[in-house]
Amino acid sequence: MKKLTVDDLDVRGKRVLMRVDFNVPLKGGKVSDETRIRAALPTIRKIVGDGGKLILMSHLGRPKGAPVPDMSLAPCAEALGRLLGKPVAFAADCVGSPAESAAARLAPGEVLLLENLRFHPEEEKNDPGFAGKLAALGDVYVNDAFGTAHRAHASTEGVTRFFRQSAAGYLMVKELAFLGEALSRAVRPYVAVLGGAKISGKIDVIANLLPQVDTLLIGGGMAFTFLKAQGREIGASLIEEDKVELARRLIADGAGKIILPVDFLATDVLDIKARKVGALREVPAAEIPVSWKGVDIGPKSIEAFRSVLKRAKTVVWNGPMGVFEIDAAARGTLAVGEIMAEITAGGAVTVIGGGDSAAAVEKAGMADMVSHVSTGGGASLEFIEGKILPGVAALTDA
Repeated sequence: MKKLTVDDLDVRGKRVLMRVDFNVPLKGGKVSDETRIRAALPTIRKIVGDGGKLILMSHLGRPKGAPVPDMSLAPCAEALGRLLGKPVAFAADCVGSPAESAAARLAPGEVLLLENLRFHPEEEKNDPGFAGKLAALGDVYVNDAFGTAHRAHASTEGVTRFFRQSAAGYLMVKELAFLGEALSRAVRPYVAVLGGAKISGKIDVIANLLPQVDTLLIGGGMAFTFLKAQGREIGASLIEEDKVELARRLIADGAGKIILPVDFLATDVLDIKARKVGALREVPAAEIPVSWKGVDIGPKSIEAFRSVLKRAKTVVWNGPMGVFEIDAAARGTLAVGEIMAEITAGGAVTVIGGGDSAAAVEKAGMADMVSHVSTGGGASLEFIEGKILPGVAALTDA
């Protein structure tokens, strides 16, 4: 970590503008999952405890550059206040007089949350004028929103140009430490588990991981493109026809490192929106009936994956093994989560790369039983791909 951290700052009496990731689910005007808010608490408490005047900013959802009442961050201010045990002020906008007057009223140790950044189209455009207005609210800047670090937006990259000191918060430091350690100094055997619907979103991840790992386990919908490349019968399962040749090349490049499922749970009807499946049948990987779809890895695949993972000392996992939103098709994903917890207890380092994998270990009740669950799906993927994250690169060098 060669960037300034919050520990390097003197915040007493200063206005601290801090980017957080409060992109949380809301239900009935309340926060229904506080995980991301809780993740920011250590940095928030540090700044408040040191007498800083804390101004928090975040986005929520995709309001497309205009105010959407259902995407207001007001419920997050209420949830954060409860978690901190003290009131959190809320500004009706993130720039202009509502934000400026609310920031001016802050006393040392007090907290203000600004309204949704994405109510302004300038945020995602990384508009310098908008970034300047945000920066004018603070004396120093802290970024603790790893989940948005792969985006060069006004609040993550543009704003840093207006500060002499821009530092990483504790969550950002933790994310980079775990992901960096897993990638650069992994204890072997080193295993990666990749799932999810499509190979296209993870081509760079596979290409970057293949030379590094000892074994690459592939599940989820993306497995069918690899099986097709081997000439297997995949029925009506998800397939990216234009990626079959690429999958064939990756299997060749992997030189025995890539392990695919040997059986699947298949169904004759799949309705993801309604979260329903029809009849279910366990079938060998090469024998999925013509009109049926594979929706999860089968029991033999779970055991095959278990035998590899039991020997692993470092594991990175990104992407579910099946359509885990549907309980009947979640067994493979939950089983991988349970195996992760088991090997962590045995001393392995296990890193869950955000997104659906993080949701899966939460669903399995295993989030506290693995080494690290990343808060950023896209950011962790791009980090694993070996890309520079703009939100990190923009911070002040230590």
